[in-house]
Amino acid sequence: MAEIKCVGILTSGGDAPAMNAAIRAVTRAAIYNGFEVKGIMRGYRGLITGEIFPMKTQNVSNIIQQGGTILKTARCKEFTTPEGRQIAYDTMQKEGIDALVVIGGDGSLTGARIFASEYNIPIVGLPGTIDNDLYGTDTTIGYDTALNTIMEATDKIRDTASSHERLFFIEVMGRNAGFLALNGAIATGAEAAIIPEIATEVDQLAELIQNGFRKSKNSSIVLVAESELTGGAMGLAERVKNEYPQYDVRVTILGHIQRGGSPTASDRILASRMGEAAINALLEGQRNIMVGIQNDELVYVPFTKAIRNDKPINRDLLNTIKILSI
Repeated sequence: MAEIKCVGILTSGGDAPAMNAAIRAVTRAAIYNGFEVKGIMRGYRGLITGEIFPMKTQNVSNIIQQGGTILKTARCKEFTTPEGRQIAYDTMQKEGIDALVVIGGDGSLTGARIFASEYNIPIVGLPGTIDNDLYGTDTTIGYDTALNTIMEATDKIRDTASSHERLFFIEVMGRNAGFLALNGAIATGAEAAIIPEIATEVDQLAELIQNGFRKSKNSSIVLVAESELTGGAMGLAERVKNEYPQYDVRVTILGHIQRGGSPTASDRILASRMGEAAINALLEGQRNIMVGIQNDELVYVPFTKAIRNDKPINRDLLNTIKILSI
């Protein structure tokens, strides 16, 4: 394996709080260990367009507290083609970049796996996604901040919900993963969480209504994961209107508010630890791996496992919500 002298960093896919903390940690750990560092703008698109610049330690000063990503992020259809990846590789060669650190979610790491296998490039991935849906890591960069944002927003909705006899559906992100909805429901004292993982097993809305969820309460809050499997908050509200017209329903879709904001201490620490670990992995000759965390220990997870395996939810938490919502 050729000696690594220059490491490129990019953020790809949806942004997540503490991506900047990860960029800072990768940059400074790389410089500390004698590597040259180059920042790649707008994800994989920057590898194709050549939006690349040298990064020094001062480039990452005062960014640990900022949401978003200073390297920007973008979807790149061209990178999904062999021709696009050839251009990206040629750009890496031209810029003298020997290895990549990719910060992003499932799609970003899928692209990294394909690129690494085609051109034998050392690539280390960091799990940057609020969805917390990557296998092999207990939590992902940005998840804790998003969960706290959901909690704060839901607390405010609870204030107004308690003034009305209504059923509130609050839709949260997560794509096809119910981690934000499930843990958000526990953190906010919600009456239920409707999640995609069990959508094909039970009619969660019917079960909610039939269990008499409002026996002792004048209002109820239900967190819903955005997903075709759950129908989303709007779909569920339409069902209630048609099937249970006795209930007055309101919908709040939290949307992109969940991705923004200053990262929590937990996310800053996680991103900092993972960023340093990415450079350590390259020093150890690791490639095609994602840095994860299990039982507070940093681990290396092969891309194939992180991407292809579904991360299971803790089903005991569903029972916790049910017990605590009486």
